[in-house]
Amino acid sequence: MTSSPQRILSGIQPSGMAHLGNYFGAIRQYVELQEQGEALYFIADFHALTTMQDRQRLPQMVRDLALDYLALGLDPNKAVLFRQSDVPEVCELTWLLSTCTGLGLLERATSYKDKVARGIKPRAGLFFYPVLMAADILIYGTNVVPVGKDQVQHIEMTQDMADSFHAAYDCEVFVRPEARLVQSAAVVPGIDGQKMSKSYDNTIAIFAEGKPLKKRVMSIVTDSKGVDEAKDPETCNAYLIYKLVATPEQAAEMAQRLSAGGYGYGDAKKALLQAIDERFGDARERRRELVAQPDYVDDVLAAGAKHARRLAQEVVGKAREAVGLRGAPVGDLRA
Repeated sequence: MTSSPQRILSGIQPSGMAHLGNYFGAIRQYVELQEQGEALYFIADFHALTTMQDRQRLPQMVRDLALDYLALGLDPNKAVLFRQSDVPEVCELTWLLSTCTGLGLLERATSYKDKVARGIKPRAGLFFYPVLMAADILIYGTNVVPVGKDQVQHIEMTQDMADSFHAAYDCEVFVRPEARLVQSAAVVPGIDGQKMSKSYDNTIAIFAEGKPLKKRVMSIVTDSKGVDEAKDPETCNAYLIYKLVATPEQAAEMAQRLSAGGYGYGDAKKALLQAIDERFGDARERRRELVAQPDYVDDVLAAGAKHARRLAQEVVGKAREAVGLRGAPVGDLRA
């Protein structure tokens, strides 16, 4: 008897054009994971509303994110890609979970505290964010959630909410999800040396080309050592990005040249620019092809949503029965 493949889930917030930090921190791992189980990836447009209210911009950002992931290797034949908002059952499960979730659990959420500390308004939706995230995870019978260390608390809170629901109604509805730390995820320095992030405006966009890309790469901050001086590769921001983009052999060669002297930071930046073009040239071409096929992208998202809704309605049906709500809701695909 063969066991069912593990179900892997992750959500991605639409926040603008994908950059190198997104790729080496998450996207590359998502593409790898589609070979290791039943992978579901949703574009978290409900979550995006906690920090952005722009009805014109949001749909385009969602579409851009779908284009980026498809161009970078996400295969609709191997993974399910869909909009979070195309599965309305997630909102119903969010409410059911909230009736069993202690206020203290939400008050301990470090992500809420961090966002408020960064100046984001402390709205109810932002505070309630972990319950929606728990519903996202539990509604698809998720086994594994790939996360960074800073996101482990969300999985632990999801486990707590599932346990509280089961205890309240003396039932076993949800699969217990487990966090998987993404070992191959890299912290990518931005052009200023801090972690690459749109919040710091220090990113290098994957799909930028020509003069805009060159301007960004050539603005990478370095120290004041001259061309002839020996340099420490591990303190050179251009090298730290280059060793992620280039081959190990190319990275070793640049490190040797920087250490020996006679190789300037300008040389390193030019090599980085060439390596970015070589690494992502095919993905850029693929993205241009996808832009010219809007129906294809719509079809991928629609098919993904249909698959996800079937999984979601099975779980929500069990949850409704557990709490004493009868009958399938309007729009149930099983009705």
